[in-house]
Order: sequence, then structure tokens, then C-alpha cells
Amino acid sequence: MFRGSIVALVTPMKVDGAIDHAALERLLEFHVVSGTDGIVIAGTTGEAPTLDPTELEALVARAVEIAGHRIPVIAGSGSNCTKKTIELTRRVARGGARAALVVTPYYNKPPQRGLAAHYRAVADEGGLPVIMYNVPGRTGCDLLPGTVAALAEYQGIVGLKEATPDLSRLDDLRAACPSDFCLLSGDDATALDFMLRGGDGVISVTANVAPRLMSGMCSAALEGEERKARLLNEHMESLHAALFCEPNPIPVKWGVWRLGLIGQGIRLPLCWLDKEHESTVLSAMRAAGLETTDREDV
Repeated sequence: MFRGSIVALVTPMKVDGAIDHAALERLLEFHVVSGTDGIVIAGTTGEAPTLDPTELEALVARAVEIAGHRIPVIAGSGSNCTKKTIELTRRVARGGARAALVVTPYYNKPPQRGLAAHYRAVADEGGLPVIMYNVPGRTGCDLLPGTVAALAEYQGIVGLKEATPDLSRLDDLRAACPSDFCLLSGDDATALDFMLRGGDGVISVTANVAPRLMSGMCSAALEGEERKARLLNEHMESLHAALFCEPNPIPVKWGVWRLGLIGQGIRLPLCWLDKEHESTVLSAMRAAGLETTDREDV
């Protein structure tokens, strides 16, 4: 089961949009030494919609080659087409991923029975354990707790990333799902309370810039050390907010760049952080005790 601090890794890119494999190695080593418990490649924060299937498979394979024997690599393979999702899942399986993170089909607005059939098909044919990913604010589609509970019994479906701030859902999910079914927060601001109430960890944006703090907070929360966990989380509270001052991953890519780990690459239709927001992100990073660089690029 996947537990603890799992980073939703940014995809490092050069200014022309090409994937920067040297920066990818820097990022992965940064997370290995910082105590991160897992890596998600090509999630929302990794700009998955802009990666073509060949790039996705190569990116996963390179990440597994660098870090896979030390940190489990999960890969995003979801789309709003079941056939395409199965093909992408097979690709990331060939790349060596341990599991597939599969977002609910966006835009289509399938009913709950359609969502259930979608996930069963991916689990049957994709070749990897499936972690479902519910993020209604982005997809216009909500995977309801009753549907999750039914799918949690299905072979090959091993977990859920729940990216909503509604913690009351967790109580229902924990009670209805098998004990070994992995429940992961997808909302940094409420992740601490999610774990204290029985969740298994977080797939985190904040961990991109503050991996040691996030790892320490998750460990404390999962071990029942609430006071320690809350003290660590206090250092990150402004980061949890600042990293969404523009749509993710725009602010966090800027933050990782200020750490000196990546260059200024991002793919349209996303764009680099607006200058009016730079002080917001920088102040939050400094409040968390992070050392930033003044270099113009790396």
C-alpha cells in the first residue's frame, strides 16, 4: 500500500518545452534524500494533458531507472476515453510504474455506473494496479463514496486520491472500504486532518518545494504524533495557499525554479507565473524556511 508523502512531481522542461532529463534526475535525487515516500509522474502537476504517449512512456521509464529501486513510481494515465486510458496505462506499465493514477473522465460527465465500468475496464486491461483520482473541481465529474466503496472490492483497484476538502467523505470511505485499500488526500491544505482521521497519506503539490517538511508531517500524522504534525504543518500553511494563487502547476513550477532545480519551461496553454504573484510564492517559501536562489535560470 502507498503511504506517506507522495509528490505530484512537476515535469521539468526547457524554455522551448522539451523535457529536461538532466533536471528530472536532479529532482528525483532531491526527493530521495529528502524522505519523499513516492513519486507521481505525469499527474495534473506534471502537465499530463500536454504529454504525448511516447513522451509519457519515456518519462516514466527514465524516472524508474533513476529512482524506482528507492522510491515507488506511480504514473498518471487517465483520460476521458476508456480505450485511450487503457492504452496509456499499458504504456506506463511498460515504463515500469508500480501503479497507475487514473483521473475520472473529464468533460464527458459520465454517470456513476459509467465511472464504475470505466475503472473496471482499466483494471482488467491496463496491466497495473489502479489508484482512482477524484478531483471534481477540475473534471466536472464526482466519483461518489458509494461508487468508490463498490470499486474498492474489485481486483486491481487498490486506492483513491480524493482531491476534495470535504473530510466527512473520508469517514464513510474508511468504514466502507477494505482496510488495505489506500486512501490518499489530494488537497494539501486538509491533508494533515485527512491522515489524522484515518487516511494513508497525500499526493502533494507542496512536497515539490518542501519535501522534508511534508515527509516529516506525514510521518508524524501517521504515527499519531498530532502535536508534532501540526507544528510542521504550520510552516507550510502559507505554501498550501500560495501554490494555488494561479492554476496548478504554474506557481509550483516557479517555486521549484527558485530552488535552482529546474529551468523556466512550461507548455501552453499554461504559462509562466505572472510577476504580480511572485512575491506571494516567494514569501510563503521563505516562511517555510526554504532557501531560494536568485539565479535567473539553471
